[in-house]
Amino acid sequence: METTTPNAVQKALLRGKNKQDPYHPFDWYAHMRQTSPVHFDEDSQTWSVFTYEEAKRVTIDKDTFSSQPPKDRRKTSMMKTMVMMDPPNHTRIRSIVSKAFTPRVMKSWEPRIQELMEELMEEIEGKQEIDLVQNISYPLPVIVIAELLGVPSEHKQSFKEWSDLLVSMPKSENKEDVAEWQKTRDKGEADMMAFFADIIEKKRHNLGDDLISLLIQAEENGDKLSADELIPFCNLLLLAGNETTTNLISNMIFSLLEQPGAYEALAQSPELIPRAVEEAVRFRAPAPTIVRYVTEDTELGGKVLKKGDNVIVFLASANRDERQFSNAHEFDIHRHPNPHIGFGHGIHFCLGAPLARLEACTAIKILIERYETLELLSYVPMTSSSMYGLKELKLRVTPRL
Repeated sequence: METTTPNAVQKALLRGKNKQDPYHPFDWYAHMRQTSPVHFDEDSQTWSVFTYEEAKRVTIDKDTFSSQPPKDRRKTSMMKTMVMMDPPNHTRIRSIVSKAFTPRVMKSWEPRIQELMEELMEEIEGKQEIDLVQNISYPLPVIVIAELLGVPSEHKQSFKEWSDLLVSMPKSENKEDVAEWQKTRDKGEADMMAFFADIIEKKRHNLGDDLISLLIQAEENGDKLSADELIPFCNLLLLAGNETTTNLISNMIFSLLEQPGAYEALAQSPELIPRAVEEAVRFRAPAPTIVRYVTEDTELGGKVLKKGDNVIVFLASANRDERQFSNAHEFDIHRHPNPHIGFGHGIHFCLGAPLARLEACTAIKILIERYETLELLSYVPMTSSSMYGLKELKLRVTPRL
């Protein structure tokens, strides 16, 4: 089904974006938590959830709040991934793919991630100014995910273009803008699916020790993934493994520099890096929203939601909820415990979270070992309906002697 108008969820997200600074939406979040924590937008017919307890309930209650879009929604490859599925389909696919995401498999990548980070640092050695996104945050995750999947990393520019298209949004609700965006996005999605279809077919005849080969072989009770399931999952892995981790690293460095003394304190106590990474996920969640669909009339935050209603959960707002986190507006590298929901919650908790944490910890550790100071020069926010981060982060760097 083709469309030249945004669907209800896209409309609501566009309107939300228009009300906020793309990289500093937190005053708007605070206003919504205080004045309308479960808010209904009449024009888009969509609910928005801004508070922690209500957000957590939506993520847990999979029977009332479905991940599966309505049947009349425009079909995309992402709709065939487990993030947009409910049990039993979600349970079946996750049980198969989780075999390739065990702690042992993820931990085995630590030496290679360190090696890649060192290589990236060598490329910028001697420079006084760097763009963290272009020099570190983007290339590290995209090379890791390419090697993890067993695909040539020389395609990384295409990976970036495809990922950016999948998380992009129309410039406006104007029909021409939406039509142009949809056409460009569809082309990128088709190219990416064709790329992975070719890779998967080749690997079926020449299995290796890469993730795609593991997924081809993985099974649960004699059940394996079909090509129609494997291709969209590869799309998802490329998107999540690239965009999310890129934004996590960039957002963390920005937050460390924004909070006076935080970078220096972390350099003095590098054992706090894992906590600081968790705090970065809370404080500036790379994936700030999730979408759910109401399956039966229900009550949430004192409001009545009707069967068929759309719900946008602002995880990034929930992570700043003052009722859940003390000094929620502060970036605190010592924060513990830290029950954020930046990686989601419930059955859809991010499968790749251990890999994202490992990459972020490795990148931050090497950066603070190499640089005595980082000075923020300029930054450019990304514009996306589903991701939160930076397109550019210019820094002046002072190497350690």
